[in-house]
Amino acid sequence: MTTILQVNSAARSQGAQSTLLASELVAKLKTKFGGAQVTVRDLLNEGTTHLNDDTLGAFFTPGDKRSAAQQQVVDRSDALITELQAADIIVLGVPMYNFGISSQLKAYFDWIARAGVTFRYTPEGVPEGLVKGKKVYVVAARGGKYSGTPNDTQTPYLKTFLGFLGMTDVEFIYAEGLAMGEAAANDARASARQAIAAV
Repeated sequence: MTTILQVNSAARSQGAQSTLLASELVAKLKTKFGGAQVTVRDLLNEGTTHLNDDTLGAFFTPGDKRSAAQQQVVDRSDALITELQAADIIVLGVPMYNFGISSQLKAYFDWIARAGVTFRYTPEGVPEGLVKGKKVYVVAARGGKYSGTPNDTQTPYLKTFLGFLGMTDVEFIYAEGLAMGEAAANDARASARQAIAAV
């Protein structure tokens, strides 16, 4: 059975366009793959913490030297990574905030990027991603129109980060112009839904 991981990263708990459209894409994928198993991770409600002394200390302390508190931190990271590795398809709901991703999504990325676990360096110093064989969809919701312009810092960043972990089959679905008036917002949703229908 196909397994889908949906990661919602909006800072809004209700009405976030990235979440709504990501959910529509997941519904389409469930139909396409005959009732796929879906796991939804809502980063806002889970309160994924940002890196600090405690998390970094836990990540870089050898297993046999960790305190109980440090082991809890690593267990949390391991659970997120296991969930990611188990998914065949990953759907990221990604709003644009101040030209970048949400702090919630950045924190999630920091918890799943672990040397020796999700990436490693070869003896030549070349990075190798260890999260392979995934199809990733990024549902990107923006108030303005940024795709293909220098102000779209999200797309290259996400391609770089996901590729660093080994996820190179990445498809973007854009909903742009959502804050440019009702007509533009309707066009943005229609364009995104057209792309979803073509998946």
